[in-house]
Amino acid sequence: MKFGTKAIHAGVEPDPTTGAIMTPIFQTSTYVQASPGKHKGYAYARGANPTRNSLQKSIAALENGKFGICFSSGMGATDAVVRLLNPGDEVITSNDLYGGSYRLFTKVYERMGIKFHFADLTHADNIKPLINAKTKLLWLETPSNPLMRIIDIQACVALAKSSNIRVAVDNTFASPYLQTPLDMGADIVMHSVTKYLSGHSDVIMGALVVNDEKLYQELAFIANSCGAVPGPQDSFLVLRGIKTLHLRMERHCFNGKKIAEYLRHHPKIGKVYWPGFEDHPNHSIAKRQMRDFGGMLSFTLKDDRLEQAIRFLEHVKLFSLAESLGGVESLINHPASMTHASIPKAEREKNGLSDTLIRLSIGVEDIEDLIADLDQSLASV
Repeated sequence: MKFGTKAIHAGVEPDPTTGAIMTPIFQTSTYVQASPGKHKGYAYARGANPTRNSLQKSIAALENGKFGICFSSGMGATDAVVRLLNPGDEVITSNDLYGGSYRLFTKVYERMGIKFHFADLTHADNIKPLINAKTKLLWLETPSNPLMRIIDIQACVALAKSSNIRVAVDNTFASPYLQTPLDMGADIVMHSVTKYLSGHSDVIMGALVVNDEKLYQELAFIANSCGAVPGPQDSFLVLRGIKTLHLRMERHCFNGKKIAEYLRHHPKIGKVYWPGFEDHPNHSIAKRQMRDFGGMLSFTLKDDRLEQAIRFLEHVKLFSLAESLGGVESLINHPASMTHASIPKAEREKNGLSDTLIRLSIGVEDIEDLIADLDQSLASV
């Protein structure tokens, strides 16, 4: 079954009682049992809900995985993965990743005795000197947020597997339409479902997808025990959003390429970070492991003063200044003060994230209107 067909049909069956083509919203907290412990597969909604189950099957199918688990947020999903570890364990991750992940790792789990190594993973060999007997997890994010760095998933998996280290990939920026890390040997795929999978900026949710049944049971136990699960209404909205994922991603990619090229040739633009450029670091890897280059990019102005970046951000009209990404509407973001503010300034700058970097989540509007908006805002700086 091809991707577009899976997006519409996987995990979804007409309701057997009514024939409803859309999955019903099972708005219930508990389920009646015929006898103590004898029920129809559902006992309490924190553990399982039919609407959520359909969504989990759908997301798993899109990632070519066997098991999916949904959480109340992307951070809830990330948290569940780290809960697999024990005090004293070590994690290797990228020095360019989402600020919320950095905050969870350093402010919550480091004080619980888990050590995190942040490294430039655009070169897989940088993993080698960090591996020791305590290393249990390799956490990858590719393309990275916000510098669009590309990590070779297969090369990292090969190094990790030789030392019996689990590999988790945050696939939020790519979506399963562009990239399926399980096919490249990863153990866990994480999504902030809030973003491209939902696609309409109206849901907060996360998901994990795995192939190993034992690992699935461990993560499902954590989800049920800790309770960070989404409700049926949100699950229904994401099921609806997924049905157009392939169509939306085609337009995100088309618009993303047009805007990347427009910005690169504009005299007021300094540098554009977009993996579709042939001179983008690891472009050849992106071309191999992704089906297209997505709708996310970052850039700096040639006049690299903070006040100029702020002026530009304040003058856009069609692009909305807001956190998040992956919705049908175009968003503009200032990572240093918004999505990545939890990372200390010195760390941000050391890793190439300047205070004047601007990030775009390019929506599915008409490209002429998006470029016109950027053009009029650039005229103000």
